[in-house]
Amino acid sequence: MAVDLYANDLGPLAFRRMCGGSNNEDGEGESCVEIAPLAGVADAFALRDSKNPDAGTLRFTGDELRAAGLTTI
Repeated sequence: MAVDLYANDLGPLAFRRMCGGSNNEDGEGESCVEIAPLAGVADAFALRDSKNPDAGTLRFTGDELRAAGLTTI
């Protein structure tokens, strides 16, 4: 049975910054995101843009993030 990661309100989350180590084309430095574990859901995370955190938050399972190449979650 699939878990609906968007079913619950996020509440306060402890985001940490993760950077990709490559420069952006616009010269702004590293590409970074902020990631936080979702409370009450095993191996699930909230992800947002570190430069624009108010733009919205996406939610992913750990398997989805690892498949996308985020190995240090």
